[in-house]
Amino acid sequence: MSVTIPSQVANLGKSSGLARALLQANLLSESQLELIQRTSAKEKICFIDALIKSGMLSADTVGEFCSKTFGYPLLDVSAVDAAAIPQKLIDPKLILNQNVIALSRRSDKIYLGMADPTQQQVIDQIKFQTGLAVEPIVVLFPQLIELVRKTSQSAEQNLSDFIGDDFENIALINDDESPGESEPGGSEIDDAPVVRFLQKILTDAINMRASDLHFEPFEKFYRIRFRVDGVLRDVAQPPLAIKEKLASRIKVISRLDISEKRVPQDGRMKLQVSSTRSIDFRVSTLPTLFGEKIVMRILDGSQAQLGIDALGYDADQKKLLLDAIHRPYGMVLVTGPTGSGKTVSLYTCLNLLNKPGINIATAEDPAEINLPGVNQVNINERAGLTFPVALRAFLRQDPDIIMVGEIRDLETADIAIKAAQTGHMVLSTLHTNDAPSTLTRLLNMGVAAFNIAAAVNLITAQRLARRLCSCKQPVDLPIDMLLNAGFTESQLDGSPLYRAVGCEHCSGSGYKGRVGVYQVMPITEAIESIILAHGSALEIEAQAQREGVRTLREAGLLKVKQGLTSLEEIISCTNH
Repeated sequence: MSVTIPSQVANLGKSSGLARALLQANLLSESQLELIQRTSAKEKICFIDALIKSGMLSADTVGEFCSKTFGYPLLDVSAVDAAAIPQKLIDPKLILNQNVIALSRRSDKIYLGMADPTQQQVIDQIKFQTGLAVEPIVVLFPQLIELVRKTSQSAEQNLSDFIGDDFENIALINDDESPGESEPGGSEIDDAPVVRFLQKILTDAINMRASDLHFEPFEKFYRIRFRVDGVLRDVAQPPLAIKEKLASRIKVISRLDISEKRVPQDGRMKLQVSSTRSIDFRVSTLPTLFGEKIVMRILDGSQAQLGIDALGYDADQKKLLLDAIHRPYGMVLVTGPTGSGKTVSLYTCLNLLNKPGINIATAEDPAEINLPGVNQVNINERAGLTFPVALRAFLRQDPDIIMVGEIRDLETADIAIKAAQTGHMVLSTLHTNDAPSTLTRLLNMGVAAFNIAAAVNLITAQRLARRLCSCKQPVDLPIDMLLNAGFTESQLDGSPLYRAVGCEHCSGSGYKGRVGVYQVMPITEAIESIILAHGSALEIEAQAQREGVRTLREAGLLKVKQGLTSLEEIISCTNH
C-alpha cells in the first residue's frame, strides 16, 4: 500500500521536527514557514525564537502544542529558584547555544527543560556528555531564556555586591612562592572576581581577628562563616554557582589536587598583606553531599611575638612557667582541648628561648607558625616521617631544646621523656582537661611512673575565654550564685563584676578578643611521690591545691573579678 506525502512536508526534509509538526497541524502555512526559516538563518537565532518574534504564534500556543503533540509535560518555571538548578551537569556553552537547562537530576536521569523537545541531536549530545538518560520537559521559550540567563550569570555580576568597587587587591600566593612571583594563570586570574572575592574574604577574616574560615556548600545555598573569639559567625552567602570555582581557586593556591574531590586534602597558602607582613593559612578540604567543605586556619606569626605578658598568665603563674622553661633539661607540657591556644603558648615559649647560642628543633603536624632561627620539621606519615622518627633524628643533631607538636602514643612519649632525662629541654602538648589528669594520662599510655616523676618539670592547662568589650556594664549577681560558681566569701568584697552588653565595636556580642585562663602546676616532691605510688588525678589535684595551685575555674574567677570577662563565659569554658 502506498502512502501519499504532502508536497509541503516532502520539501521540509531539512526542517526541524517542530516545523514539520506545525505544518502538518495547519498552524503554519508553507510560505509562513519559509519566512520564519529565512529569519532564523539571517539573524542566527533558533527556529522557535524566530517563530515567536514573528507574532504568528504565541509562546503559550507553541508550548501547549509541543506538550500535547510530543507527549512531554509542560512546566511553568517562572517561580523556579535559579540557585536550586543543578550545576556542572551540562556544559555551560551547550546551555547557552541550545537554550536548554537541566532542571533536576534523579538517580541516572536528567530532567531537561527545553522549548523544542524535537532537538534530538542536542538530547543525544547531553546523553553522551553526561552518561545519563535524558527526559525532556517542555518549557515556554521566554521562561526558558530567562532561567538560562539567571543560571548563566557570570561570577563577576553575582560577586560585585560582595567585593565592592574600592577593594584593593593584595597578593595571594602559594606558600612556596616568594612575594614577587606571579600566581598560576597570570593577570587574567588576578583580575577575576572569584579571586578578588577570595582575597576580600581573607582580608575581612584578618580584620575581624578570626581564627578559622568555613566555606560550606549546601543543596540550595553556599555559606561562609568565621570563627571569631571561639564563636562561629555567618559573614556571607555568595551565589551557589561559585562553589566549584572558589574551591578550585583555593586548592590551586594551596598546592592541592583540584581533580581529586573524593578524599580530604591538606595544604597551605599565604596572604601577603604588606612588604613586611604575610599571614599563612592552613587549608583542609572535606567531601560533603553537596561539594567540598573547606576550612582555613589563620596562622598569624605575629601572635608568637606578643610576649608572655599578652597571654594572660597571672604573675605567680608566669614566674613558675619561666623558671621551668629556662631549666637546662626536663619537660614542660601544655594541655587543653583543640582551640585552647596551646600552640601560641608553646611558640611564645620558644620565642623567649630562641637565642643565637641555642639549638632548637621542632616536630609538628604541621608547622603552623614560621619561627626564624628554629629548625622546624613537618611530620609526613606517608613518607615515614613520624614523631618518633623525627625525635630520634633530633637527638643526633645536638639539640638544646626540642618541641614535639603533640604526644599521641607511647613511643613518642618514651623518646620525649628520655630526651628530657638526658640533658634536653622538651616542650609538648597533650589533650587532657586539666594538669593533674595529664600525669595519669601518661601513666595510662604506658609510660613508667618513675620516668614521669623524673622528667616532667611543669604542666600548664589552659582555656581561652572571651574578653569583655569596653561597653561592659556592672552587674549585681546573687551571693548564692557566686558561691556556687566557686567564689569564696573572702573574695566577695563588693568589687564590681561585669556583664556583656554589645556595641558596634564588638559587633553586638559584648566581647572582643580573648584572654587565657591557666592552671600552672609544678611537679614538686610531694606530687612526685603520688606519681610513684600510682596515685589518681584526684589525689594529685588535692596535693596541688594544698601547694597553692589554682584550678582552671579558680583562675577564671580571678579574671572575672579583674573585670576581664564575665561569669557566664568562665562557667562555660571551665565546665568539665
